[in-house]
Amino acid sequence: MSSTAVIDFADCDFTCTDVDDDDAMEACFNAFDKNCDGNLHLDEFRTLCQALFRNNKGETYETPEDHLKDIFQIFDRNQDGQIDKNEFTYCWNNWIKTIVRPISALLVIDVQNDFICGTLDIRNCPAKQNGEEIIQPINNLLEKIDFDAVFYSLDWHPSDHVSFLDNINLRKLHETSPVPAEKVQLYDTVLFDGDPPMPQRLWPRHCVQNTWGSELHKDLKVVDSAVKIYKGTNPEVDSYSAFWDNSKLTDTKLEAQLKMRNITDVYVCGVAYDVCVGATAVDAISSGFRTILLDDCCRGVDLLDIEKTKNTVIKNHGVVVDSSRVKNMVEGNDRRPELGYKLALNLKEKQLKQQQSS
Repeated sequence: MSSTAVIDFADCDFTCTDVDDDDAMEACFNAFDKNCDGNLHLDEFRTLCQALFRNNKGETYETPEDHLKDIFQIFDRNQDGQIDKNEFTYCWNNWIKTIVRPISALLVIDVQNDFICGTLDIRNCPAKQNGEEIIQPINNLLEKIDFDAVFYSLDWHPSDHVSFLDNINLRKLHETSPVPAEKVQLYDTVLFDGDPPMPQRLWPRHCVQNTWGSELHKDLKVVDSAVKIYKGTNPEVDSYSAFWDNSKLTDTKLEAQLKMRNITDVYVCGVAYDVCVGATAVDAISSGFRTILLDDCCRGVDLLDIEKTKNTVIKNHGVVVDSSRVKNMVEGNDRRPELGYKLALNLKEKQLKQQQSS
């Protein structure tokens, strides 16, 4: 990971090139303490955010005023209407450092033969999108960007998996199922019997363990240090997300592996955009990671559901970007206020848990 990320405080003629330097932290505080009273007030903190949240061209991102005030209050830990030097030290070490020097992982979701050109080729789904189109932009990312970690998820189903249409008669449907077994069709959602009853969308047989269809596409670059995550291995439960199965019964240990590597930012791409990619992005956000969805590196099943996926990520303080933006974001030179707000909310949640346990 490059450590050349720079905070360019152009409005104050101040540049900090080493966020690990206590002198740099002191200089930063003094640069924004315009009235030299030893505290940062809201207007001074607003100026700091204008300098912090910029892209690699020096263009400022606007931070919504309500978000700005929320962030200020999170770091004003004694709620006296100002951020003193001790509070700023916490802000610097836990917020600014991460924004300027993120630790980034790329999650490549289910770029497998069956989804690209096999039994569940997404070109045959309503959106008619071509999964092969994402391979080159993903490869470009892997070739040009030094991610701190790379993970590939794979659907890895046993032959009697609950999601396969041709297995519909292996399990009893609940009496309230919207579609009876004799009328079920591909992509219908049924309700299987159980406590509680389990809804299940039905797919063609796909990604059966140790078959050609379950293999990663031959043209996809696989980096040597990458970790593979296998999901959907329980025949009774589907698993869209690379973090959890759909019933949240079993996790894949992906979250633990990311946190073991101190990952702060998760970039998500692959297929299908509105199914496994979307579920993974939502779980990444819920797990506390700053989450970036790579629009041109995803293809999906249904156009309306793809838009819903994007809106859900944005609503939950993730961002949706083109892969051309990733290098500068990974290097800390393109810093988005949405991700800064997400990080501040994470810190607030951690503070509340500490208060409750003390």
